[in-house]
Amino acid sequence: MMQRALFSRSTLLLQQAAATNIDGALGARSAPLLQQLERSMSTVTIPPPACMLRPLEAPLRYLFGPGPSNIPPRILTAGGRPIIGHMHSEMFEVMDEIKEGIRYAFQTQNNMTISMSGSGHAAMECAVFNTVEPGESVLIAINGIWGERVAEIAERSEQGAKVHRLVKAPGGYFSNQEIEQAMEKHKPVLFFLTHGESSAGLCHPVDGIGDICRKHNCLFLVDTVASLGAAPIFMDKQNIDILYTGSQKALNAPPGTAPISFNDRACHKMFNRKTKPLSYLFDMAYSNYWGCDGKPARIYHHTGPVSGSFALRESLAILAEKGLEESWRKHKEVAAYLYKGLEDLGLQLFIPDRDLRLPSVTTIAIPDGYDWREMLAYIMKHHQMEMTGGLGPSVGMVMRVGLMGYNCEKFNADKALHALQDALKNCKKSKA
Repeated sequence: MMQRALFSRSTLLLQQAAATNIDGALGARSAPLLQQLERSMSTVTIPPPACMLRPLEAPLRYLFGPGPSNIPPRILTAGGRPIIGHMHSEMFEVMDEIKEGIRYAFQTQNNMTISMSGSGHAAMECAVFNTVEPGESVLIAINGIWGERVAEIAERSEQGAKVHRLVKAPGGYFSNQEIEQAMEKHKPVLFFLTHGESSAGLCHPVDGIGDICRKHNCLFLVDTVASLGAAPIFMDKQNIDILYTGSQKALNAPPGTAPISFNDRACHKMFNRKTKPLSYLFDMAYSNYWGCDGKPARIYHHTGPVSGSFALRESLAILAEKGLEESWRKHKEVAAYLYKGLEDLGLQLFIPDRDLRLPSVTTIAIPDGYDWREMLAYIMKHHQMEMTGGLGPSVGMVMRVGLMGYNCEKFNADKALHALQDALKNCKKSKA
């Protein structure tokens, strides 16, 4: 009945349109009738959203938080190049160059070195899903949000691993003796540590921990999302079995790619599993897509982020041109300049030990009497500048200022200090 009614309505509209077209030329009066006809015959019931009918707008801001950071023009240009097929030989060349760039940044010769399609969380899940099987024991060092995240991932994976937590308050660090005692007690197959804990602003010491892990036949997994390029890390020398990072911090590429590397110990564990990993996308058995199995032909696994890979390749090239040592030096120098300016403003740094501070993300103890949310909102509104509060267990404890990669300059530190000074002057301070 409804189809008959629609047909009758359409026929009537056609007759009306023809009647107005007496001279054979479509008159102005017939156009509205034809538009009504098109609408009456359409199967689309949801109209185009108004927001999609106007141009994209995105503000220009200083990204002085814990990431992502502002992207240099050179990397933006690389990411904007015409895409090619993800299985083209030229794309494989780009992927091979990315692998070499990651090996340099990680200071490793590992063959099993790739970039995950996704943020740092993708690499985090990849590492856990591939190395932990049902019922196995894992040990997680928690002194901020990232240890908490890995613990949850491990509990979700493979019907749940036996997760043991080694916990400190945000900003705390673990002695090698504490770590070894926990390993002796729990006998884990995997130990996780965050090198750059951005939620607290801590750069955790790594020396000697890899040796302890090998002594106890345990894999050593390290998160360097916030620290790579800003603080020294040596995957091979420090006996790190699995290392990963993200593209959007000191590397200055857009979010969406996550370098990761596995050494031979980790590969032996991964490729001698009794069960398949929980995730198909993150299953390292399909690493042929990155040419890690030595076979001449690569097999399709998924459609990788072509534009994101172009940007990541360029960010790794910039790091190689600058040199790791110079990048580490620059981050340390600018961080020290920022520390001095913050102290001159009467602000207290959250990590008291200068040697344990993360150079890329500085944490400030919330000043007495101030609402940190109000301060950050004021800075965003009046300075178009992002700084952030704490994350996870550090919420309400700190404000965070990130100067990394392209943003790691003293003139940017001056901008951040000026914005903080302005907020301290103009935001309400309680009398208590």
